[in-house]
Amino acid sequence: MLEEFKKFALKGNVVDLAIGVIIGAAFSKIVDSLVGDIIMPFIGALGGVDFSNYFIGLNKAVTSPILSEAKKQGAVLAYGNFVTVGINFLIIAFVLFMVVKGINKLQKKEPPKPEAPAAKPEDVVLLGEIRDLLKQKQA
Repeated sequence: MLEEFKKFALKGNVVDLAIGVIIGAAFSKIVDSLVGDIIMPFIGALGGVDFSNYFIGLNKAVTSPILSEAKKQGAVLAYGNFVTVGINFLIIAFVLFMVVKGINKLQKKEPPKPEAPAAKPEDVVLLGEIRDLLKQKQA
């Protein structure tokens, strides 16, 4: 059983997948920083809106206009955070789309293979054989 596990764990596909997950986690941090530190401040500056503090108090005890304090007072529906996460997802999806598109452009494209000549019709093949036979008889 240990030998079987060793074969599975050291298979090329499993190692490749593990490397992909590690690189993906590192890339995720880069994309999160790009979105959170570079893109979202521009969006906030354009609209002057900070979605993260939008919420609805679910009971009468919630009176604070600040989300962190309102959570201490009682249950809140923090829809602003959901909107922020949704916008982050769209931005990340677009950035990843652009990265994949750029990588695909950089990859070498194989030149198209020349098409094989079309097969000759049967009557042309037969006429060619007859011609070859007649040449052999004349020789």
